[in-house]
Amino acid sequence: MTRLAICPGSFDPITYGHLDIIERGAKIFDHVIVAVFNNQAKSPLFSVEERVTLIEESTSHLPNVTVDSNNGLLIDYAKKKNAQVILRGLRAVSDFEYELQITSANRKLDKDVETLFMMTNNQYSFLSSSIIKEMAKYGSNVSDLVPSPVYSALRDKYNW
Repeated sequence: MTRLAICPGSFDPITYGHLDIIERGAKIFDHVIVAVFNNQAKSPLFSVEERVTLIEESTSHLPNVTVDSNNGLLIDYAKKKNAQVILRGLRAVSDFEYELQITSANRKLDKDVETLFMMTNNQYSFLSSSIIKEMAKYGSNVSDLVPSPVYSALRDKYNW
């Protein structure tokens, strides 16, 4: 049986913190699907299609990682893909409270899909896509915080 994990998120844009979780997940699971979801509570900088492309470019060195997108519920997507695990990254205790609620709701909908929490590398624990966008908006150099395709895309979006 193939051990398949879904690594979901809005990834607007993908950061080295996200990539850290994806790379480590790719060492544990036979296959990881990075699934881009559109968070209705956020106004995205990049379209879903742009995010998928940026993630594909940023994970091209990982042969057992594919990228997809979905508009529905995560748990329905996981069932559709026959995934056994949802892989989630945590930066701090504050992330855990939100993730616990989501995990509990997912368990209510399907008790057979497990959620695995992975702590991000300490050097990325402060990173979020929102912080990256705010820094990039004002021309800060974020090249050491995001993969190079993302840095180029940010440069194009903000014209610097």
